[in-house]
Amino acid sequence: MQSGSRLKRALITGGAGFLGSHLCESLLNHGYDVICMDNLLTGAAKNITHLQAHRGFSFIQNDVTNGLSIDGPLDAVLHFASPASPRDYLQFPLATLKVGSLGTEATLDLAESKGARYLLASTSEVYGDPLVNPQPESYWGNVNPVSPRGVYDEAKRFAESMTMAYHRYHGMDTRIVRIFNTYGPRMRPNDGRVVSNFIVQACKSEPLTIYGDGSQTRSFCYVDDTVEGILRVLFQDSDKTIEERTDKSNFLYTPASAEQKASIHNPINLGNPHELQVKDLAKMVLRMTGSNSRIEHLSLPVDDPKVRRPDITIAKKLLGWRPTFDIEAGLAKTIDHFKARLLEPLAS
Repeated sequence: MQSGSRLKRALITGGAGFLGSHLCESLLNHGYDVICMDNLLTGAAKNITHLQAHRGFSFIQNDVTNGLSIDGPLDAVLHFASPASPRDYLQFPLATLKVGSLGTEATLDLAESKGARYLLASTSEVYGDPLVNPQPESYWGNVNPVSPRGVYDEAKRFAESMTMAYHRYHGMDTRIVRIFNTYGPRMRPNDGRVVSNFIVQACKSEPLTIYGDGSQTRSFCYVDDTVEGILRVLFQDSDKTIEERTDKSNFLYTPASAEQKASIHNPINLGNPHELQVKDLAKMVLRMTGSNSRIEHLSLPVDDPKVRRPDITIAKKLLGWRPTFDIEAGLAKTIDHFKARLLEPLAS
């Protein structure tokens, strides 16, 4: 992928996490110097071990809520630091709120001082338990701010509000991506997300735990597709749009309308619009792993969303982006990864 911009040196907070490490790798492959920052609360050093020898890569262990300072120029700041799975943000509620508030402020201040483009990783969780399906960016959501999972929802909603305030007040070049369920290699085996849960349980011949009756839906996007969408948002110039093409190696940039110019600074959904019931995902994992595990039903967590499906109309029109991996192709790669990981101690 070739960018249509001047970006050359980027900071990625949360860069040792599942998604952050894939972003570090992809930006390095596109010729950028990458500073990876992570406090390793939920990230893992092993996710970036293979990048350490790259001359354009550096790692700083730091908690962005304590402030940050980077020497030299920066062209882009990507704020991906945050516990992201329910198990993590329920275990670290205060850290989640702080990284969404203090961490967002610190990274925005850094980007403003460097004149850098800023990209915030938000989430489909800002829609809460939605009353609209699929969820367009114009939907304001149905969030319970005082529920246990509200710490993540409200941290991201606040981060979006602060990002837009910096854009309007300081005239900063900011972007926001609302990321829907992403899966793939480097997910932690014990992170509590449904894809990793099912695969690990199936491979270990343990019961697959479904919360509720399994009729709730999710939309799963393979990590390579998510990263591709994020980079298109990052690289997109505000006065241009990218024509949707099947050949992703050759983009056609065309002038953007006034509406499209504004859209690049507003939140953009990134996810796979193929909706799947959780119980059907469990059956698919059992079939693909050849496991004889049984399915076990547990109580549904408080405020667990009943549906989750992105409307990606804006991403298709503005970025020429849509997912290319179907669920079985992505699951096959993810299962292979976990089978290899399960030969190692489950220490992370």
